[in-house]
Amino acid sequence: MKLTRTGVLAGLTAGLIAVTLTACSSSSKSTDKSSAAGGSSSAVASSSSSAPALKCATGTLNSDGSTAQQNAMTQWIKDYQNKCPGSTINYSGGGSGQGITDFKGGKVDFAGSDAALSAAKGETTAATARCGSAALDLPMVVGPVAIAFNVKGVSKLTVTPALLNQIFYGKVTTWNDPAIAAVNKGVTLPSTPITVFYRSDQSGTTQNFETYLQAADAAGYSADVAAASQTPSKVWNGTVGQGKSGSQGVQQGIQGADGAIGYIEYSFAVNGGLNTAAVDNGGGAVDLSATSAGKAVGAAQVVGTGDDLSLKLDYATKAAGAYPIILVTYEIACTKYANPTQGALVQSFLSYTSGAGQDSLKQLGYAPLPSDLLAKVQASVAKIS
Repeated sequence: MKLTRTGVLAGLTAGLIAVTLTACSSSSKSTDKSSAAGGSSSAVASSSSSAPALKCATGTLNSDGSTAQQNAMTQWIKDYQNKCPGSTINYSGGGSGQGITDFKGGKVDFAGSDAALSAAKGETTAATARCGSAALDLPMVVGPVAIAFNVKGVSKLTVTPALLNQIFYGKVTTWNDPAIAAVNKGVTLPSTPITVFYRSDQSGTTQNFETYLQAADAAGYSADVAAASQTPSKVWNGTVGQGKSGSQGVQQGIQGADGAIGYIEYSFAVNGGLNTAAVDNGGGAVDLSATSAGKAVGAAQVVGTGDDLSLKLDYATKAAGAYPIILVTYEIACTKYANPTQGALVQSFLSYTSGAGQDSLKQLGYAPLPSDLLAKVQASVAKIS
């Protein structure tokens, strides 16, 4: 079924309110929009029932990172400025890898990343050394990863993990390939060549997507990826298709090419009016919606210690109605800042994003954090100084 922008956003809102939602096997078409500032010394009541009143702070924050949360961050900064005039929040969406690099180097006050700091890569140690206190991974945005496509005459598509491995690593190269037709009975598929689009920059979206491909179809991933020794990382492992910088670059690439397919954070699929595929992980095809993505995140396990809230996601889930390709964007922050003014402003802004800011996510193609996880995030943010 092909939906308009209004239809998609209304559907997202309805999905978040509903207790249950029947997943269908058709694709959906989407549309949406993606900084400057906030501060004062007054308290502003939050519209989130579980969040404390917002205490504004003054000063300037610089931040960088995930483009997956760019649309959310733009809205948050605008809204925070309206509530707290007097401080400035700057966010540059240079990608998750750049965000972590800038945070470790002390160039930004906090960073956005679609993957938690990696102890194995030395990121946790480096971030802690920069902070002089424990560095925190704070889940803030649930961003489903859409399989967006642009194929003339096709608005309905279902994919499986095995099929995605074959498409994205160049084993299936035309849209009427029998492997695609087998899971899309009744859909007229053209002989159009497949053009894959992927992130050319270091991207947490890439790492999450490849982690999904490996978790949901380990044998296929090992067989199809260019080198079996390669493992999911922020750098795309494939050798076919076209690389584009940032989520918006992938969005524009898919929009401009008949036969295109790519992985992209859902708010950008919404923004670009792109069709998105239903995913069948083995429990039936599931359309992408805020509810289906939220159901998958609700099953995530907190694996961080103390106030760190890094998560382990179950990409191989076969739970009915759970959309399995998801990412969680973390705000990377210090527990205690050397400059108390900076610490107060980071604490104030992240209190807003984990409080009233969650209310705006459903309008932007994201899903708010599940309530139990949100309460833990708010408790961790409250300790930042």
